[in-house]
Amino acid sequence: MTKSKFPTRNSTKVANPCQQGQLIEIEITDLADTGDGVGRFGELVVFVPDTVTGDRILVRLVQVKSSYAKGKLDTLLEASEHRIRANCIVADKCGGCQWQHVDYEYQLAAKQNQIIQALERIGGFNDVQVDQILTGKIEGFPQFLGYRNKATYPVAISVTGQVQAGYYQKSTHKLVNLNQCPVQDPRLNPLLKEVKEDIHWRDWPVYDEKQHTGELRHLSLRIGRRTGEMLLTLIVRTGELPGIEAQAAEWLKQYPQLVGVCLNVNAAQTNVIFGAETRCIAGQSYLREKFAGLNFQLRADTFFQVNTEAAEALLQVIVGELNLHGSEVLVDAYCGIGTFTLPLAKQVKIAIGLEVQPTAIEQARLNAELNDLKNVDFQVGTVEDLLPSLGLTPDIVLLDPPRKGCDRAVLETIKEIKPSRIVYVSCKPATLARDLKILCENGDYKLARVQPADFFPQTSHVECVAFLVKLPPV
Repeated sequence: MTKSKFPTRNSTKVANPCQQGQLIEIEITDLADTGDGVGRFGELVVFVPDTVTGDRILVRLVQVKSSYAKGKLDTLLEASEHRIRANCIVADKCGGCQWQHVDYEYQLAAKQNQIIQALERIGGFNDVQVDQILTGKIEGFPQFLGYRNKATYPVAISVTGQVQAGYYQKSTHKLVNLNQCPVQDPRLNPLLKEVKEDIHWRDWPVYDEKQHTGELRHLSLRIGRRTGEMLLTLIVRTGELPGIEAQAAEWLKQYPQLVGVCLNVNAAQTNVIFGAETRCIAGQSYLREKFAGLNFQLRADTFFQVNTEAAEALLQVIVGELNLHGSEVLVDAYCGIGTFTLPLAKQVKIAIGLEVQPTAIEQARLNAELNDLKNVDFQVGTVEDLLPSLGLTPDIVLLDPPRKGCDRAVLETIKEIKPSRIVYVSCKPATLARDLKILCENGDYKLARVQPADFFPQTSHVECVAFLVKLPPV
């Protein structure tokens, strides 16, 4: 296994003489999986946003516990060799990115280390191959900018009465207004700026989360990276926007690549962005995209990886590692709209996709039809219920769960049906390591290799795929 060049943190509790508000001097020696820099003041571990390994800083303590503290960067005394000038003028305020100030090569090193540390500390794996991190190849851009194919912005009113849209300031609900964003597809930038002006002109009431009044909650933009088709979606409280039909028609005329304008209704007092109901106001309710040589339809609320190029690169690694011969039975748990199921179905005998969201399965079946794939079956339900009911032993089980990882029942079912190979795609190294430990206990499986991929440049998030093979009985 690649040895980490980053120090391992010691979490031993010690007596703490520090107080909230105190100004201390420290050196940043690590990056946490939250994106914060990590340093020490005596035995106290201190977490500081907007820093990078090698920075020497004055930090103002804002929260002090017995074994750790959180601080705010006060003065940069000596800059790290890994510190760069951010590509965004509001990077120090906006909560959309954590690492605009970190050079890209060091971002990749930190993410690989994040995976190594999780596998060692949580999973107990000390001899696993963790490959060099994959990056997406983006034509005309560095791979760390302009990659996002979807962005959803909360909407607010400024003190001067102007409609704003952007991301919340770090650790607050104070909006940082944006007219462009360097990590989203640049073709979306004109819509971000100009749609706000039209909303202001229409005088549509903006949602107040404290009073639960007003209408307009979020502005969502999505683009097909390969087709250029765009969707514009307004997330509203009740759907009462006077003149929305006329305005939607104007938007379609103004932006030739815009194929649909939708309204999503979310009346709940919640941090969840999308509600259950989405209706098309003008144009069509979906955009077309090409992924791994196949045609996909993506709706406004469809889950699809935000970094198309990096997702394709990871899929290519999966295909290469599996070395499929066309006789395999593959089960794709947590399959979504079939993003990975459908390309893999072209190379196996049977592919079965399992997903709890009925609307996702509806789209997966539609996408199978679009590509004339008849050897794939999509089923609605929880993985823990569906997997044992299939009545077969698949050659390959592909897992791509949410950040919380797999339910223990899913892992136990997999160990009972004993597929020859397991492919585990994860967006959180900690839950990946936890689940891999369960799958490999008792000598049932061996973790062969882990391939990281940078789906989220300028943030601390990292995607990876782990490959497990079944061991022969002792």
